[in-house]
Amino acid sequence: MTATLATVGRKGGAWLPVMALAAVAGAAVTLTLPAVLGRAIDAIVAGGADASSGRWVLVACGLVLLSMAIEIAGAYAGTASAAGATAWLRGWLIRHTLAVGPRVGRVFDNGDLVSRVSGNAAEAGQAGVALVSAATALLPPAGALVLLALIDPWLAVVLLAGLALVALVLRAFTQQTTRAVAAYQRTQGRISARLTESLVGARTIAAAGTVDREERRILEPLDELHRHGADTWRVLARASAQAAVVGPLILIAVLAAGGLALSDGRISAGELFAASRYATIGAGLSTLTGVLGRLARSRAGVRRAAEILDTPAVQHGQSTVPDGPGTVEFQGVTARGDDGAALLHGVDLMVPGGATVAVVGRSGAGKSVLAALAARLRDPDSGRVLLDGVPLAELSRPALRAAVGCAFERPVLVGGTVADAVGLGLPRDRVRAAAHATHAHEFVSRLPEGYDTPLDEAPMSGGEAQRLGLARAWHADRLLVLDDATSSVDTATEVRIAAALTGSGAGRTRLVVTHRAATAGRADLVVWLAEGRVRAVGRHADLWADPEYREVFQ
Repeated sequence: MTATLATVGRKGGAWLPVMALAAVAGAAVTLTLPAVLGRAIDAIVAGGADASSGRWVLVACGLVLLSMAIEIAGAYAGTASAAGATAWLRGWLIRHTLAVGPRVGRVFDNGDLVSRVSGNAAEAGQAGVALVSAATALLPPAGALVLLALIDPWLAVVLLAGLALVALVLRAFTQQTTRAVAAYQRTQGRISARLTESLVGARTIAAAGTVDREERRILEPLDELHRHGADTWRVLARASAQAAVVGPLILIAVLAAGGLALSDGRISAGELFAASRYATIGAGLSTLTGVLGRLARSRAGVRRAAEILDTPAVQHGQSTVPDGPGTVEFQGVTARGDDGAALLHGVDLMVPGGATVAVVGRSGAGKSVLAALAARLRDPDSGRVLLDGVPLAELSRPALRAAVGCAFERPVLVGGTVADAVGLGLPRDRVRAAAHATHAHEFVSRLPEGYDTPLDEAPMSGGEAQRLGLARAWHADRLLVLDDATSSVDTATEVRIAAALTGSGAGRTRLVVTHRAATAGRADLVVWLAEGRVRAVGRHADLWADPEYREVFQ
């Protein structure tokens, strides 16, 4: 299922029918009021300001108060409906984004993604309100046309001719507004994406002294954004100007026809007044520009949300991991980048269960891609990856994540506290055990509140963050994938972590991407990658005899 105006609109809940009912009731009151005032005028003309005319005036006042109450109720229901639909859509977008996994970052820039989930989702959440408003906004003009026909058919003919002009104005407005709003939202997303990139690299930008240049890069689409925004206002101004001309023309035409009917005795003075009010209501179809503008923004927001939701999520099977030592097998695995270039070429590789296997190679050799495939953070374009004989794609999500843990060079720590970052929802004894094994406990215990220290109040170095990342991965019971996960850790700590990996980590396979010769030397086996292919597999001491292998670590 993908997002459509109708899908999002239905999520407005029970408040949407309330809003529709209020809109219908408001239209009924609006259409009744001119007739009531017309009766009051006829009563005054016929007999002066008597009790009859007074009663009609009181009825009119009651209708005005009722109209105000209905308008307040409709506004409240519309706001509540839009809020509910927006919350539902944002939840759907976030769940789907997480289900897509790391691939979503290759399809959408982070800033653009945030712009879609926050601002565009709020505009899309107005879909139900916009649809109901557009539908019910037709009721007063349609009712005015019918009531004019009851007063005098020729008055209805005049109004109908004027409404044809209004319809042409609205059609052009809708088409032009939809294009302008969609372009505005796309450009806004590009600016958000560039800003997010700069915030991530703020220290690098400051160190390089390129703040002014980066500011110009971020704001470079601003002229384009201004142009699209100006286009939107220009379309609205043009439509409003046209409506401002057409509306009075319709009123003048109806009054002229009504004046002739009055002089011929076909209608009364009160009916002429009512006809003038109905002409104003009918010409008020031009106020649909605001409703249609909201509908255009909702449609554009829904389309941008749908682009996220149409991105395929990672599919999981129902299998569990069978008993085994943690053997990982790559069978004819090829992986391509977003540009179609092969990052790994037909890799056939067996990683022995329970072994520590180092993956080495020059930058761009495909090490991180191999690690991501082993952890199923991405799927191969061809071939398959198996864990103890079961293809990773056939494992259920809980089974996969319980069996495989990942730690990265620059871990992103999530959760409210340090304990959450290590093991959200896990017992405290398991959290402590993982922190002890990766030597993270040493600095965590010095924090103001220990493991309960809020994560955003826990200052830590790059090496300390890496140790927490290792602790988070430590809970996996079959395979640990470490992508340069100790690059910022000092040598002494790395040796102790390596000992933990081969000690308490025994019984699990360890696939370690590294640039350090010492780490490769402690591994049971080394996989040497070059240009996306397996160059050699062997012990570090044996491969060291090859000068090209030695150059990998220089």
